[in-house]
Amino acid sequence: FSGVCGGEFSILRSPQSVVFRDGSWPIPGERIPDVAALTMGFSVEEDLPWPGLAVGDLFHRPRATVLVTVKGVDKLPVKGFSYPIENAVPFSLDSVANAIHTLFSEETPVVLQLAPSEERVYMVGKANAVFEDLSVTLRQLRNRLFQDNSILSSLPLNSLSRNNEVDLLFLSELQVLHDIASLLSRHKHLAKDHSPDLYSLELSGLEEVGKRYGEDSQQFKDASQILVDSLQKFADEMFNLYGGNAVVEVVAVKEFNSPLSRKTRSILQASQPKKENPYNLAYPYNYDYSVIFNIVLWMMIGLALAVIVISYNLWNMDPGYDSIIYRMTNQKIRMD
Repeated sequence: FSGVCGGEFSILRSPQSVVFRDGSWPIPGERIPDVAALTMGFSVEEDLPWPGLAVGDLFHRPRATVLVTVKGVDKLPVKGFSYPIENAVPFSLDSVANAIHTLFSEETPVVLQLAPSEERVYMVGKANAVFEDLSVTLRQLRNRLFQDNSILSSLPLNSLSRNNEVDLLFLSELQVLHDIASLLSRHKHLAKDHSPDLYSLELSGLEEVGKRYGEDSQQFKDASQILVDSLQKFADEMFNLYGGNAVVEVVAVKEFNSPLSRKTRSILQASQPKKENPYNLAYPYNYDYSVIFNIVLWMMIGLALAVIVISYNLWNMDPGYDSIIYRMTNQKIRMD
């Protein structure tokens, strides 16, 4: 790969069944969802020629994937493997969530996608019951911080202030991390089922702190250190809740790259669109291919066997003894 690196992709915790190699191989930002899918044992449409992920144990895939996106910083001094991100474009784990819904629809896995600063939340399956008390709006997050069991009572704020809205936004995101692990600890049985779970969190409080005080300020340095400690603690808690069978990943990006485009209108006749598949390649198989293939295969085998048995019996049939048509005809001839 070649290009400009605009962030860092880090692996905080991972089970032995998922093998990450230590190296400085850049990973394209748009392929991060494919890495999450491959670690969970799902297939992707295009091969991923990235040497950072090796083939692990295919029969013991992780029961959960936790991906935390931190905006406002290029890298975080977290423990684990770290890889530079090439072309940091916005991404989502919707494809991974759809794969979980398709393969484990009857088991209702936990799927949680949350962006506290944007008040954007998406819960599916058992997540609605587990995280029904989770604060998701800005007002709920602010009220949650001033409760007795909030992180303000145990977290060293240093140069951060409880009276500043920007600082409270940053601290409220850390409160969300703490509450997710706390609520999941009350439902430990969900972390032991066979269906994989997915957590996708987007934190932008550090970015707002950098805009408010500057990246060289003491507030930004303290917030960065507090965030690193909180992420490491959150990773350890989630890893332990899933019995050491969870992948915890962190994406640190200062800002996402958005491709520049110019909208124009032409009065000329529109040209014919190009074919999506100019090389006449086969389309990628979906998850229902094996099911449909088995249905068609065994139905054809059953029909073929039925035709062979019926043909064999007709060929060896005695017309005068086995067929009622010939038997009635002979009787009528004799009577005449």
